[in-house]
Amino acid sequence: MDTTLNWLLVGTGDIARKRVAPALAETAGSRLFAVCDLVGERANDIAAEFGADKIYTDFDTALADSETDAVYVATPVDLHVPMAIKAIEAGKHVLVEKPLGISYINAEKAVIAESHTECATGCAYFRRFYPGYRMLKDMLQNGEFGKVVLVRMAYYSWFDPKPDDPKYWRVVKSRSGGGPISDMGTHMFDVLIGLFGMPETVFARTATIDRDWDVEDSSAMVMTLPGGAEVTASFHWNSKTWVHMFEIIGTEAKVLWQPYDSGTAVKTVGRNTEEIAIPLAENVHKPLIGDFVDAVRGNRKPLVTFAEAAKTNRLVDAVYRSAGERREVAL
Repeated sequence: MDTTLNWLLVGTGDIARKRVAPALAETAGSRLFAVCDLVGERANDIAAEFGADKIYTDFDTALADSETDAVYVATPVDLHVPMAIKAIEAGKHVLVEKPLGISYINAEKAVIAESHTECATGCAYFRRFYPGYRMLKDMLQNGEFGKVVLVRMAYYSWFDPKPDDPKYWRVVKSRSGGGPISDMGTHMFDVLIGLFGMPETVFARTATIDRDWDVEDSSAMVMTLPGGAEVTASFHWNSKTWVHMFEIIGTEAKVLWQPYDSGTAVKTVGRNTEEIAIPLAENVHKPLIGDFVDAVRGNRKPLVTFAEAAKTNRLVDAVYRSAGERREVAL
């Protein structure tokens, strides 16, 4: 298949404008054909900036356009699954922003729809396309860490949207599924699952320390991986400082990314330490879009299918259940 994939972008938030729309417009074999948003002015702005031919304010009308091949769903999380299912039923390929759903049960509906279509379906866990992720994957497969004994993950920043802020939905549980766990935590969980598989147990605590929200602003958890390694993770939205780190520690070596979204890692073997420069793509969504386009052309599955993405929803549900019941939960 050599034809260009014509995309319908649904949703015009920050990620859509800064990364998704440029990636859809600039990736080889990909074209931003149409934009849909309830606010026509926002759709028109993105369409004009990135050369889309059409704008829509109604999703069903947009889906009826036969010139659209694929749909990128970049809406609040509660709309991901129903929109993905509608797009599949309309015969479109579908790529959905993360997390796939607001819960595992919700995400499973998309997985069922995925199992009954020949269209390509995927979720935008773009960190699996990082060169550093592939380096870690190779190191694990080659046994360079020895026996992995500990994985550490942390993310904290300041997030304080007011009720009139377009981003406020992210702190409304019925729309987002949760706070920083559902937001940045899902990216980190996806990396963990991609490298090690599903954790076997989780013990978690969540709290809303500095906000008046119905989602957490703080979280801490301990997990156990297959083989016995422990994972410590914490995600927070209540510090005006910033940390984003990921570390794997083994009996023979360790690798630390801090910040994780940088292109430099610190690798330590025994007592010898070296910095490894692994530059990221200028737009980290472009490798994701490139993989999806290649999947459609090659009649294969994208790297992160709905079924793979739903594993993260399953882990998130276990974290919230552990915190709510104040006990360790087996997965």
